[in-house]
Amino acid sequence: MSELFNKETFLKNLIKRVHENPDSIELVKEEFMSVVRDLTPLDIAKVEQELVDEGMPAESIQLMCNIHLDVFKDSLSEEEIDVEPWHPLHILSEEHRDILNRTKEFRDRAGSMRRQETKAEDGKAPGEWVSYLESVEKYFLKEENVLFPYLERHGLVQPPAIMWKEHDEVRGLRKRLQELVDSGAVDSKSLFEVSIAIGELFSNHIYKEHKILFPSALKLLSTEEWKDIRVQFDEIGYFAYSPMPVEFSLSSETKESGDGLLNLGSGFLSLDQLRVMLNSLPFDVTFVDENDTVRFFSEGSDRIFVRTRAIIGRKVQNCHPQKSVDVVNRILADFKAGKRDSADFWLNMGPRTVYIKYIALRDSQGRYVGTLETTQDIAPLKAITGEKRIYDSL
Repeated sequence: MSELFNKETFLKNLIKRVHENPDSIELVKEEFMSVVRDLTPLDIAKVEQELVDEGMPAESIQLMCNIHLDVFKDSLSEEEIDVEPWHPLHILSEEHRDILNRTKEFRDRAGSMRRQETKAEDGKAPGEWVSYLESVEKYFLKEENVLFPYLERHGLVQPPAIMWKEHDEVRGLRKRLQELVDSGAVDSKSLFEVSIAIGELFSNHIYKEHKILFPSALKLLSTEEWKDIRVQFDEIGYFAYSPMPVEFSLSSETKESGDGLLNLGSGFLSLDQLRVMLNSLPFDVTFVDENDTVRFFSEGSDRIFVRTRAIIGRKVQNCHPQKSVDVVNRILADFKAGKRDSADFWLNMGPRTVYIKYIALRDSQGRYVGTLETTQDIAPLKAITGEKRIYDSL
C-alpha cells in the first residue's frame, strides 16, 4: 500500500513540475512512463482530483491532460472496455466511433475546400456539420446529467468536471461554425481552422474518456447503478446508435427516500419544501381532481386571480361565472374522453397579458386523474429581446 502511495505521490510531483514548466515535458518523459505503467487509470484520475483539491486550477489540469497525453498513450494500462451491448459505456463507445468518423470527414472536406480542390456549396456542407454537432448534444447530456452525477457520488468530481469543460469547448466551436454559415459566405480558411480544432478536441477528449474516465467508472459503479444509468440514458435518447432494448427500472435504492420525505419520483422533498416551492413558482397553479373538485391552489404573493381556501372541495364549475360553465364542461369532457390534452387562451387585463393553460393529467396507465390550471402574466416575457446570461445578473 505504501509503495502505491509513493508512486501516486511521485506522479503528482511530476505533474506539478510540468505544470510549472511545460517545456520540461521531454526531460521527465521517461520518469512519467516508468511510474504510470504501474498505476491504473483510476489511480491517475484520483491524482488529478487531489491536485485540484490542493489548489491547482482546473484549467491547468486540463492543459496538463493534453501535455502528457502522448505519454499516457504508451503507458496506460491497456484495459479494455469489455461490457455487454446493453451497457451505457458500450453505447457511449459506439457514439464515440461515429463522432470520430464524422469529424475526420469534416476535417478532410474542409481541407479539400481549403486547397480549392472542391467548391464550397454555399455553406451546405458546413450547415450539415452544424446539424450533426447539434445532434451530438445528446451524448453530452447523457454524460453531464447521468454518468457524471453517479461518479461524483463516489468522490470522483474533477475528472468529470474537466470532461464537461471540454463539452462546452465543443459547443463554442459549434457556435463559431454556425456563425460562419450565417455569414452567407463560407471562409474556407476559417472553416478549416474550426475543423482542425474540433477534430483535435474530440480525439483528445475521447481518448481520455476511454483510458481514464471509463475504466474508473467501471471500478466505481455497481451493476445496479449501471442499469439505473441505462434507464436514464434512454430518457435522453441517442443520436448515432440504437442500442438493444432493455426492461430495466430504477433500483429500489434509487427510489428510497429518507425519513419524513415525500417520494416525488424524480426527487424527495419535505412537505414544507414542497409547499414553499409551489408557492414560489413564477405562475399560479390550481389542481382539480377527476371529479371536478378543486383540491389545491398555490399561494404566491402576486396572484392574478383571487383564490381563497374556501374553494377547496368546491366543484370547479361553481368557481366560474355562469356564462363560462359550458366552455369549462366541454374542455373537461374532452380531457376525460382523451380527445385533447390541453387548452389555452389569453386575455388583456390592463398592462397584463394573462396566459391561461389547462392541462389534462393522466397516470402511468393513461387514466385521467384531473386538470392542472396555470396562469401567468406573460407581458414581461413578450418584452424580452436579445440574451441575458446567468452571470450577467450576478
